[in-house]
Amino acid sequence: MYSVESADEVTPLPREQRRFRRVKLSVLGRYMLEDRREFPCQTVDISPGGVSLVAPVQGAIGSRVIVYLEQIGRIEGIIVRDLENGFAMTIVAPQRKQDKLAAQLTWLVNRQAFGLPEDRRHERIELSSTNCIVTFKDNRRLPAVIVDCSISGAAIDCGEMVPLGTQVTVGHREARVVRHFEGGIAVEFDQPISSERFNNDFEL
Repeated sequence: MYSVESADEVTPLPREQRRFRRVKLSVLGRYMLEDRREFPCQTVDISPGGVSLVAPVQGAIGSRVIVYLEQIGRIEGIIVRDLENGFAMTIVAPQRKQDKLAAQLTWLVNRQAFGLPEDRRHERIELSSTNCIVTFKDNRRLPAVIVDCSISGAAIDCGEMVPLGTQVTVGHREARVVRHFEGGIAVEFDQPISSERFNNDFEL
């Protein structure tokens, strides 16, 4: 389980990370240090540029670390600061990965703030590519990013508040807009799809 709220001021991370807005988000996960030892962890706050973790073993400052977080996936970076019960790390990722992480955090924050259901009917699926095209009935095409998805529906960062009930095509899948969040929409597919076909159904 996780909870979110606006983060209080924290000790600054290196200058290049300050442009990211940090949110308090408690998510369980595991991390691996450079010596390949693995331990459980939990996030304290996170942004697309860095994360603070509650962790039983602190790695050396300047060393690399890989973290797997529930609902977010794999992130990796550099340990930059020791905390009383863990450490803070930068997130080293290309711009596209940082954009996806920003969209994921927005979705999680909005889902908590608006009391949106988690909809655990189907397990979340990790896509090989999160870029997609949303097509409307009038053939208008909107580039978008899939933030969160299962075989029954998806949260899509598209930059528009498409009206609820609008029929759209996401990739090759017919769907209906069922919820809004800041910067995007949640859709429900007309027909659930099998996990082995999932990536093919969203090919551009």
